[in-house]
Amino acid sequence: MIDRLFSLDGSVAVVVGGSGVLGSGFCRALSGAGATVAVVGRNLAVAEEVAAGIREAGGQAAAFRCDVTEPEEVEAAAHAIEAQWGMIDILVNAPGVNSATPFFELTQTEWRRILDVNLTGVMLCCQQFGRAMVHHGGGSIINVSSASSEIPLSRVSAYSASKAGVDSLTRWLARELAPHRIRVNALAPGFFPAEQNRRILSAERVASILAHTPAGRLGQPGELDGALLWLASERASGFVTGAVIRVDGGFTAMTI
Repeated sequence: MIDRLFSLDGSVAVVVGGSGVLGSGFCRALSGAGATVAVVGRNLAVAEEVAAGIREAGGQAAAFRCDVTEPEEVEAAAHAIEAQWGMIDILVNAPGVNSATPFFELTQTEWRRILDVNLTGVMLCCQQFGRAMVHHGGGSIINVSSASSEIPLSRVSAYSASKAGVDSLTRWLARELAPHRIRVNALAPGFFPAEQNRRILSAERVASILAHTPAGRLGQPGELDGALLWLASERASGFVTGAVIRVDGGFTAMTI
C-alpha cells in the first residue's frame, strides 16, 4: 500500500537547481521512487555529474543547462525536456542564492540578484514548465521556500522577502492552476547544510539557531525526501494544494 502511494513510476520530474546540495538530493529521491529525472542547473558539468550518478544507480536521468534569470533559457529547457520525454509531471523549483548583508549595506544590485533567482526565476519556471503540464493534463509543482519566509532573521532581508514571495506565489498559483489539474505547494526547509547556509552561518549563529530549534540540530538532506515525495505523488496528496509544508525541526513553531 505504501509503495503504491508514493510510487512515481512512469512520471517525468524536473528539478530546477538540481545540481545543488538539496536539489541533487531531490533528484535522487525522485529517481528512487521511479521517476525519470531532468537535472536542471546553471552549471551543466555539475548537473551532468548528478544525472550520471542516477544512471549508474539504475535510474533514468539527463542534465540540462538553464540560468533561471534568463527567460529564453527557461523556455528552451522546458521545450527540450518535453521533446525528449514527451511530458512533464512534476516540477521542483529549488534554485537559491543568499548573502549575509546588513540591511543598510544591501545594494540594489544584490537585492535584484537574490530576487531574480529566488522569486522571478521560480515564476518563470512555473510559467514555462506549467504550460507543458497544462498540455498534458496536470501535474505537481513544488516550490522550495524557507523557514525565513515567516521569521525576520538578521542579515537576510532580501532572501526572506524572496521566500515570502514564493509562499504567496504558491498560494496564488494553486488557485489559478487548479482547473488544469495542477497542484502547487511549497516545501519550506529549516536549516540544512545547503551551500548558501554553509557560507553565511557562523558557529555563533548556528548555536543561536539550535537554541531555538526543539529538535536541537540542523536538518539532513534526506529528511526532506518524505515531504517531497508526498507532495509529488498524486495518490498520496491529490487533495493538497496551496500548502506550505515546513520541515524545520520546530523552528518556526517556537519563534512565530
